[in-house]
Amino acid sequence: MNITLSATLAANEEISRRRRAGERVLNLAFGEAGLPVHPALRERLAAAAGENGYGPVAGLAALREAAAGYWHRRGLPTDPELVVCGPGSKPLLYGLLLAIGGDVVLPMPSWVSYAAQAELAGARPVLVPAPPGEGGVPDPELVVSAVRRARARGRDVRSLLVTLPDNPTGTLAATGTVKKIADVARELDLTIISDEIYRDLVHDPASDFLSPAVPAPERTVVTTGLSKSLALGGWRIGVARLPSAELCTRLLAVASEIWSSPAAPVQHAAAYAYTEPAELLERTERSRRLHGAVARAVHARFVRAGAVVAAPQGGFYLYPDFTGLDFATSGDLAARLLDRHGVAVLPGHVFGDDPAGLRVRVATSLLYGETDERRLAALDAADPLSLPWISASLDHLGDALGRLSTGSDAGRGRGRTASASTAA
Repeated sequence: MNITLSATLAANEEISRRRRAGERVLNLAFGEAGLPVHPALRERLAAAAGENGYGPVAGLAALREAAAGYWHRRGLPTDPELVVCGPGSKPLLYGLLLAIGGDVVLPMPSWVSYAAQAELAGARPVLVPAPPGEGGVPDPELVVSAVRRARARGRDVRSLLVTLPDNPTGTLAATGTVKKIADVARELDLTIISDEIYRDLVHDPASDFLSPAVPAPERTVVTTGLSKSLALGGWRIGVARLPSAELCTRLLAVASEIWSSPAAPVQHAAAYAYTEPAELLERTERSRRLHGAVARAVHARFVRAGAVVAAPQGGFYLYPDFTGLDFATSGDLAARLLDRHGVAVLPGHVFGDDPAGLRVRVATSLLYGETDERRLAALDAADPLSLPWISASLDHLGDALGRLSTGSDAGRGRGRTASASTAA
């Protein structure tokens, strides 16, 4: 087993180290929502601070009922008895891989932790490319042959994981593709795990969104959390919607041995969040608009520099392709951007992509500012792109990409000024 520190967390630590040394680094590597906690959630967390008992393994009844209501309002009627809460959706995903067992089909590229978790669970991922412009779902036509080949070699493939919308590409699979992957899962008797943590951050609320739990309710697990829509990553809370009592029981057995129960005060705050009161719906809506506006602005800079990159549809990610530039690997490309231009991105190979493919993952959400005051100003602004600190970061990025694409960066060293994201 060759598990190393998560690439996203490792990149964040390296960026922090460089900034402490005085380097100018634009952090486009870490996928954090980049916004303050809503005061109503702070109040509920503080009010529940005395709740120090372990509580049920599945989570507090109030939270499970609230999560069931959340899904019901999105066209997925849910039995609270088939909801399991965990300390973030990431542990829930790992618990599901253990509970389901066997190997798992993953889209390529896909979030860095999926393949690593599969290895931790004693499984091997079956990597299948996503259709062009539809990241997060493996190509249904290719899944059939890939699974049959794997099974012919004695592998026990039991599940398939999708992300709607996607990290790392920021795109959303078409409803037709989701329907096809549901048919394929039924044909091959695969359990679908649908990671929908970015669902409420689809940029265009009129976009067609289809969870595979609609066409394949009997075999689809849905996971989500509050780390993206309400920027509660550090609170560590997630929920899973299970298709059967049998799988729910197996997941609870795993949970009982790994995390026992999520933190009780956080569960109380999350129960309030999942009832979706008006002030939190309004916060999510403003967050969605901000994420979309900044992601589109960053997208424009990459297009201007000649990169091939799909327009962002959800969350705060882009996945530009620099094929044609003189680099051997995506790692070399990412290193050049960081060392000579102070722009931190993640190379595509950490997402399971071909190392020779010159693709990188770009996260735009830390451009909003490095203080709560600036982040709230970005959230409130009619035109966040006009704020000086966001404008300075976009200028930094545009200049770096221009020099990279024209080859005029040869011999340039690292900057030693303040971070562009803190520039006035």
